[in-house]
Amino acid sequence: MLAVVDYGMGNLRSVAKALMHVAPDERVVVTSDAAEIRAASRVVLPGQSAMPETMAGLLRSGLHDAVVEALEARPFLGVCLGLQMLFDDSEEGPTACLAVLPGKVRRFREAELVTPARERLKIPHMGWNSVRQTVPHPLWAGIPGGSRFYFAHSYYPVPADPAITVGTADYPSPFTCAIARANIFAVQFHPEKSQRAGLRLLANFVTWDGRF
Repeated sequence: MLAVVDYGMGNLRSVAKALMHVAPDERVVVTSDAAEIRAASRVVLPGQSAMPETMAGLLRSGLHDAVVEALEARPFLGVCLGLQMLFDDSEEGPTACLAVLPGKVRRFREAELVTPARERLKIPHMGWNSVRQTVPHPLWAGIPGGSRFYFAHSYYPVPADPAITVGTADYPSPFTCAIARANIFAVQFHPEKSQRAGLRLLANFVTWDGRF
């Protein structure tokens, strides 16, 4: 069973639908049941909201401990806010997060969003962007370097350990958009909205044994 964590907010159905598409023989459940999350062979934590409300929703749902346990032992995929939630804290709020990975979540700075051509970029970072695969990983298998993925965010992670960064994108400077450690892989972009490259990443997750 593959569990998509339902803590009361986030883009759950589109993630589940994409997983069902790439893995029709798998049982994919969107669940707010801690027992189902603990029984799942792999877990997906999506997120699409503000960090204060997201962390409050996770705590209110009673799923906090089940999610932390999954992070310790099983193939785990974080998506968008599901990536940011893994770090110590976020400037959005500010808010304390799950603190599974050392580091902070930072807001894009208006003054830094100017291209060499003097074009001023907007917040949020919205739309398609190329992803640079900085470290080989099983979830990158079959995805050409520089493939484009869909982003929708105003904040991004700054890991304390740069070694966990496995993908970056430019806006206009490089920022971490994919991290990996042991059984955890998490991305800032939305694979479920990223067409062929995103579906391939999800298919890779479904067959990944959690080793890295």
